[in-house]
Amino acid sequence: MAGTKKQKTARDMILSLGVIVLVGMVIWLFIPHDDDGEPDLRRVDYRVELLTARRAASYPVAAPEGLSQDWKPTSVRFRGDDHDAWHLGFRAPDGEYVAVEQSMGKPAAFIEEATQGGRKTDATEQIGGRTWTRYEGGRYDALVVQDTDGTKGATTVVAGTGSFEQLADMAAALKTG
Repeated sequence: MAGTKKQKTARDMILSLGVIVLVGMVIWLFIPHDDDGEPDLRRVDYRVELLTARRAASYPVAAPEGLSQDWKPTSVRFRGDDHDAWHLGFRAPDGEYVAVEQSMGKPAAFIEEATQGGRKTDATEQIGGRTWTRYEGGRYDALVVQDTDGTKGATTVVAGTGSFEQLADMAAALKTG
């Protein structure tokens, strides 16, 4: 009698394990999952932070207007205690990263941080009536404009992993309000 009880116990355990595996497979089949490896970055609403920054900053804070919905805002930050530093990050339509950075801090240090080691080149671009200088070679490429009348001494950097065309699109979309 003891032998049959052990056999029933083992059989019951195997049946239970089979049921658990079957339920797990059904759940896996019907619950959506993303297999393409792309991170699911959430879209942030930056309107409140933008209004706060525009009220608090000592310069006209820039943000893009008119970009397509394919540009996904992913990060926003205003630090009044750090030279009125403004950051607005986007995921570009092709998945690259593009950010707008502004600050009243020392331009050389701010540009070094915003480009993460980029070096100034001789190349410039006219965008929105302002002359932007290209920076290359750091973690991010960048377009930089500084100390113009429109920004009251602030340095504006459009940087990221995106192409210079994408950086220029972002720079052209920037408006102060």
